[in-house]
Amino acid sequence: MAGGKFERVAVIGAGTMGNGIAQTFASHGVEVQLVDVSGPALEKGLEAIDRSLARFVKKEKITSGEAMKTRSRIESSTRLEDVGDAPLVIEAIVERADIKRDVFAKLDKLTPAGSILATNTSSISITEIAAATQRADRVIGMHFMNPVPLMKLVEIIRGQETSDETTRAVVACSEGIGKVAVEANDYPGFVSNRVLMPMINEAVFCLMEGVATKEAIDTVMKLGMNHPMGPLTLADLIGLDVCLDIMEVLQDGFGDSKYRPCPLLRRMVAAGRLGRKSGKGFYDYE
Repeated sequence: MAGGKFERVAVIGAGTMGNGIAQTFASHGVEVQLVDVSGPALEKGLEAIDRSLARFVKKEKITSGEAMKTRSRIESSTRLEDVGDAPLVIEAIVERADIKRDVFAKLDKLTPAGSILATNTSSISITEIAAATQRADRVIGMHFMNPVPLMKLVEIIRGQETSDETTRAVVACSEGIGKVAVEANDYPGFVSNRVLMPMINEAVFCLMEGVATKEAIDTVMKLGMNHPMGPLTLADLIGLDVCLDIMEVLQDGFGDSKYRPCPLLRRMVAAGRLGRKSGKGFYDYE
């Protein structure tokens, strides 16, 4: 680790968050191993990185040469074993505690004892994930915001056993790739989603109850509260299935009915209307 940055990192999961995390590290001179057990998902993630870099070049944020150097720093694999001896591994897979625990148990056996294992979870307990390993002191949350290459915040979450040393290293690493690191404690939803998701959920209730149209709800929040986008548009961007998962984590974690997911949100997810990624959510994108 030099100048606050790890020289190599491994990113598990090539979805929206994973490919964004990989691109961000690579653009700051870090060698990245991007791993996804699904070949098609991995290819889709690499294509997303290529499109993102092309947009940066088109907007003259970077040169074509810089884009090529960034892309050359990203290697890819469908084998979890290929994380190798990366000193920092960041998991960015589906928001399911059981699947995350399984991956962390495997990473614990595959990586050197000194490697830090981080999760990009947006709501699940870091302590619970860390319990699947023999190195709870070196497990931490690194919650990036979407889109990762543009958003400055990284929410750093300590589990019950996360060490000061691990926290300092991850904060310095985050700052080394141009992010602002903000520490939070290990409670359901942390800060970001404990505040954001109930707002989105309440917006869905407003729509379900006929308080206003989706366009009106979004406009009120944009023009009245100075939000860059309305809550229903944001839900489509995040993914309605992810919103539902987080609301369920909040409800289970706090046992409070105020976190009850809106029935309309459940119905949208059941219908496969997941937002931008499926082409349809509260709005149509096809």
